[in-house]
Amino acid sequence: MFSRLRSDIQCILDRDPAARTTWEVLTCYPGLHALWLHRRAHWCWNHGLKWLGRFISHQGRWLTGIEIHPGAKLGERVFFDHAMGVVVGETAEIGDGCTIYQGVTLGGTSLYKGAKRHPTLGKDVVVSAGAKVLGGFTVGDGAKIGSNAVVIKPVPAGATAVGIPARIIMPKTGDAQVGDAAMAQSRFSAYGVTPDDDPLSQAMRGLIDSASAQDHQIAMLWQAIEKLSALRDSGDCVPGDAARKECFEAAKLNELVGK
Repeated sequence: MFSRLRSDIQCILDRDPAARTTWEVLTCYPGLHALWLHRRAHWCWNHGLKWLGRFISHQGRWLTGIEIHPGAKLGERVFFDHAMGVVVGETAEIGDGCTIYQGVTLGGTSLYKGAKRHPTLGKDVVVSAGAKVLGGFTVGDGAKIGSNAVVIKPVPAGATAVGIPARIIMPKTGDAQVGDAAMAQSRFSAYGVTPDDDPLSQAMRGLIDSASAQDHQIAMLWQAIEKLSALRDSGDCVPGDAARKECFEAAKLNELVGK
């Protein structure tokens, strides 16, 4: 019990730079208190004391602002950071090392009792503020859910989901985070904020780079034509007003889309 308590406190000290001392974490972090209360509620739920489990869960919601159904399954080193307004459904499962921020909902889209209605989070998943993960699917190990994203389909391990509805951004080829929970944890990113996590911006930058490359090639072609003295002397294929210098402002456009 004490080793688990130390693990709960240490994961907060590791992931929250505002946490200064063990005593501060022990007394001033509602996410930690919600976790402890949920363990009691979950024990009652699994041992047939359904009403008592719900009552402890209700008291935890009142004290911490975090609502975790007693039937939900939580792993080790789960950190509810700030976490006011978090809702975790009955059949939700949260893996080891996950970080859940304020306003998150792990909800269901089915009304069938007993069915798997809520999501399963793998290890070291980061769910950012205001995100809604809805449905009985799996979010893979090391995945990140962007702020205010609405996720309604599975997210592969190591991927990032952003937008409404969420779009999936796969990690770069060879990324060490894929399938490696320890590496994902060592590269923990607060609020799931990582570079290049907007697919629309990525697409725009790709189009800009392509147009810039074409502009460069066209300028080089006209420069080559000018050097062909035979064509120039014959009077054929004179460039005239054709662009012989690159004029595509790729750097300026990339700056506008956030590169």
